[in-house]
Amino acid sequence: MRKTGTFEWQNFWRSRPIQDDTVLYESFAGNGMLCNPEAIFRELRSDPGFAHLKHVWVLSDPERYRSTTARFAHDGSVTFVRRHSAAYFRALATSKYLINNATFPWEFCKREGQVYLNTWHGTPLKTMGYDSPEGGRGATNVVRNLLMADFLLSSGPFMTQRMYQDGFRLTNLFRGRIVTEGFPRVDEQFLTDLESANLRQRLRDSGLEVGETDRLVLFVPTWRGTSFHAPTNDVALLGEQVRAVRAGLPTGHQVLLKVHQQVYGFALEHPDLADILVPNEIPTNQVLGLTDVLVTDYSSAFFDFLATGRPVIFFTPDPGRFGERGIYLDVEQLPGPTARTVPELIRLIRAVGTHETPDPEVTHREVYACARQRFAAGDDGSSAKRVIDVVFRGSARHDVAPLSPDGRESIVIYLGGLRFNGITASALNLLANIDHDRFDVTAFYAEPDDLERRHNEARIDPRVRVFPRVGGIVPSKKDRWNRRRLQTIGVDAPRLDLDSMRAVFGQEWRRCFGEARFDHVIDYSGYASYWAFLLLQAPARSRSIWLHSDLRSDQMREVDGHRPHEANLRAVFSMYPAFDHLVSVSPALCRMNATNLSDVVAKEKHTWARNSINVEQILRLGRGVDAVDHGRPPAVVLPNTLSEAMSALAQRYGIEGLVAEVERLQIVDRFARGEPGAFTFVTVGRLSPEKNDDRLIEAFDLVRQEHPLARLVIVGGGPMLDGLKTRVDRLGLSEVVTIAGQQANPYAIMAQCDCFVLSSDYEGHPMVFLEARVLGLPIVSTDFPSINGALPEGAGLVVSRDTQALAAGMRSALAGEVPTKPFDAAAYNAEVIAEFYSAIGART
Repeated sequence: MRKTGTFEWQNFWRSRPIQDDTVLYESFAGNGMLCNPEAIFRELRSDPGFAHLKHVWVLSDPERYRSTTARFAHDGSVTFVRRHSAAYFRALATSKYLINNATFPWEFCKREGQVYLNTWHGTPLKTMGYDSPEGGRGATNVVRNLLMADFLLSSGPFMTQRMYQDGFRLTNLFRGRIVTEGFPRVDEQFLTDLESANLRQRLRDSGLEVGETDRLVLFVPTWRGTSFHAPTNDVALLGEQVRAVRAGLPTGHQVLLKVHQQVYGFALEHPDLADILVPNEIPTNQVLGLTDVLVTDYSSAFFDFLATGRPVIFFTPDPGRFGERGIYLDVEQLPGPTARTVPELIRLIRAVGTHETPDPEVTHREVYACARQRFAAGDDGSSAKRVIDVVFRGSARHDVAPLSPDGRESIVIYLGGLRFNGITASALNLLANIDHDRFDVTAFYAEPDDLERRHNEARIDPRVRVFPRVGGIVPSKKDRWNRRRLQTIGVDAPRLDLDSMRAVFGQEWRRCFGEARFDHVIDYSGYASYWAFLLLQAPARSRSIWLHSDLRSDQMREVDGHRPHEANLRAVFSMYPAFDHLVSVSPALCRMNATNLSDVVAKEKHTWARNSINVEQILRLGRGVDAVDHGRPPAVVLPNTLSEAMSALAQRYGIEGLVAEVERLQIVDRFARGEPGAFTFVTVGRLSPEKNDDRLIEAFDLVRQEHPLARLVIVGGGPMLDGLKTRVDRLGLSEVVTIAGQQANPYAIMAQCDCFVLSSDYEGHPMVFLEARVLGLPIVSTDFPSINGALPEGAGLVVSRDTQALAAGMRSALAGEVPTKPFDAAAYNAEVIAEFYSAIGART
C-alpha cells in the first residue's frame, strides 16, 4: 500500500501544471548545498532580473545540514526537501528548472516544458562509464539522466570527448546542447580580500586552526570504492597522513583535509579529525581559493585548481588502486610532481616558492601552463553568469553546441530475458557480427538480477552500448488495470483506454532514453507484450519484431495442461500491425508464419533473416582457447610440480583464458568424460514439449539395446526436466543417459560427443545446428516443418517424427552413414548479416 500511495502521489503531481518560477537544485544526491548548482543558485539570487524565482534545495537529511537550512530560515524564496520524500517528488515533477551535478533517481522522467541542466561535478580524470572496467553496466542511470538533459556543462573539448562522447557514448543519441563556458563552481575560487578573511574566520568557527597568514596546504583525495554510493572508508589513514605532513612542515603552514561528499559521513565518525577536517557544507572551491598548495591523488579538483595558477602535488602511495579503473591522462601530462611517500611529499611542499628544483613551479612550469590552457581556459570567475545567460535567458552568443553525429545509423535491440536459450545465443552472435563502423548499436534489456543473466550480459560485444533498464513504470491503479488487459488481450481489448496506455508507455520510453532517437528499433525477443508495446512508443524510422519459431504453434503449446504463451502471444499478435517488419529466422519459417498469422497482419510485412554465429567463441568454449581446427583438443602435458604446472598453463592461456579453460575441463569431466569405444549422442535446447525429448529417450533406448556402448547427453533446462529424469530412471538408463541441465557452456560438452540429434516437433532456425556444424558433428534430426531452411541438403540426416525412424537415424550415425557438408562459416555470416540489414530496412 505504501508503494501504491507513492506512485499515486507521483502521478498526481506529474499531471499538475509546471511552476515557471521554480528552480530545483540537487548536488551529490542531496549531500549539501554544493558544487555547480550552488554557484548557479548564488548567482541567480544576486541578479535582480531573477528576483521572482523560488528555489528548492534537495538534501539527503535536512537535520544533518541544520546550519545550511538555518541560513535561509527567514527567506521565503528558499525551501528544502528531503530526497525521496513526497515533497521531493512533487518538486521534481512541477519545477520548471532542474539543476543537478550528478543524477536524479530512477523514478525521474523529465516532463515536456521542464528545462534540465546537468552540470556534472568535474572534469574527469578517472575513466567513466563505458570506459571503466565495469563498462556501461553500472552507468545506466547516469546515461539516461544525461540523455534527458537540455544542457550539459563541459570544461572544454577534453571533457566533451572523454566523458560525453566516449565515456558515456552520447554521440548519435544526445539531442540537447553542450555548454562550454567553464564551471560555475570555479568562480568561487576568485576571492576578494574580504571574502578570504571571512572564509578563514568560517574555518576557525568550525574548529580549524587557520591563521591569517598561514600558508594553506589542502589534501583533497578522490573517493574510492566499487560504486559512487559505496565508497571505501579510508579516512583514518588520511588523517594520519595529514598529521604526518603537518609535523614535517615549518611554522606558518597549515594542512587541512577536504574529503569527498560520499566519504564525509565516515569522517564524522572520527572525532580526532575535528581540527583538520573541512566541513562538507563549505564548498570545496571556496577553500581552493584560499589554498596555496593542493595535494591530491586523482581527484578532479586539481582541474579546477589550475585556474588559481598555484602548484599541485600528486600524492599516490597506492597507485595500483587507481590503475585498476584507469585514468585518462599519462603521468607525464599531470601538471605537478608525484610523491609516493610522506617524506617525499614533505620535501616537495617545502620546495614550493624556492624557485629551485624540486619546486613544482620550476619542474612543471610548462606542463602546468599547457594543462591550464587545455582544462581551465573558461574558468575566469564569470562562468555562472554565462551559464545563466544560456539556460535562463536563451542566449546563443556563448559556446553552446550539440554533439555532432558520426554518420552511423542507430539501432536499439531489446534482447529479451538473457536466459540460456537460443534467442539469447543468436542475439549475442548478431551483436558480435554487426558492422559497428556502419551502425551504432544499443542493447536494451531488464537489469540482470541473477548469475545466469549477468553471465550473458557480460558476453555482449564491448562495441555495443549496453543499456540495462533500471526501475520501471510508476503506475497508478487505473494504469495497472489497463496494463493487465493490454498485456493479456492486446491493443483491441474491450474497455481498454489505449490512449492512456500509449501515454504511460511513452513516458516510460522517455524515462529510459530521454530525447534520444533511433533509426531502427528491434524487439529481438518477440514473446513479451509489455516490451513489444514499449518499443512501439519509440520514435524511430523503422520498428521490427523477431519471430523465432512457429508462433501460432507456440501460442497453442501446452505444458502440464496449460498454455503458458497463449494470452501473452495473443497480445503480441495484436501489436504486429504497428510494426514495420515481422522477421522470421528462415525463409521456410517466414512462409509458415505469414500463412498462420494471415488473420493478424498482412503477409507483405513478413520477411526473414537467418541467425548468425560466433565461430571463434564456439571453438574457444568448445575445444579450448587455442583451438584452431575441428579436431579434438590435444592433451596438455604438465610439469610435475603444481607451481610449475600453474605457471605453464598461465603462460599458455593467460589468466582469463586459464580460468575459462579450467571451467571447460570441469564441464567435460563432469558431463562428457568419454570411455573407450563409447559413441555419444548429444542434444541441446530448452526442455519444453515441442522438443519432444521423450521420443529421443525412447529411440535411444532402442539403439542402446543393440549398441551397449551408446551414450546420450541431454543439455538444457525447462518445464520437462523432472519428467525426463523420471523417464530415464524408469527405463533403467540412468547409467548411460546424462541429463546435464542448463549449462553456460554447452559447447564443451558438444565438442566431446560424436553426433548431434534433435527430436523436435517444430522449430524456427535452430542455433544448435549451426553450432554443431562448426564443431564438426554429424546431425540427425526429425522432419519438422521448417527443416528445409534450417538444415541444408547434404548437411545431415532428416527422419520422420516417430520413435522408430529416429532410432534408425541414430543407427546410421553409429555406422558412419550420416552425410556431412563443409561449412563456410564466414560466407554464411556475410549472407545472414546482409539479410538482417535488409530485414530492418537499413540504408543500402
